[in-house]
Amino acid sequence: MSTLPNRFLHRANYRRRRMGDAARLMPLAGLILLLIPLLLTLNGGDGAAEAAPRTSRVGLYIFGVWGLLVAITFGLSRGLRETRLSDTRPPLRPSAERDSETDR
Repeated sequence: MSTLPNRFLHRANYRRRRMGDAARLMPLAGLILLLIPLLLTLNGGDGAAEAAPRTSRVGLYIFGVWGLLVAITFGLSRGLRETRLSDTRPPLRPSAERDSETDR
């Protein structure tokens, strides 16, 4: 019987990749969340002035989204740094250093 290669990543590698994906999507998520007040003001029609959100609420929303994005990005960066630091593989040395050690 032939053995099939393992198709699944180790748990740490999978977690690191998903956190990297989430970090790459943060600018897009931020853009979408910050454009929501603009979309609410562009509803058009005769009652647009009455239905438009107040400036103070929009300011609080934008500040809240900004704080949330900062907190999530901080958590992702710490998680990515910890997984990188917990990697137990020894660093690769340049071939010139390996050659000089074998000549000794």
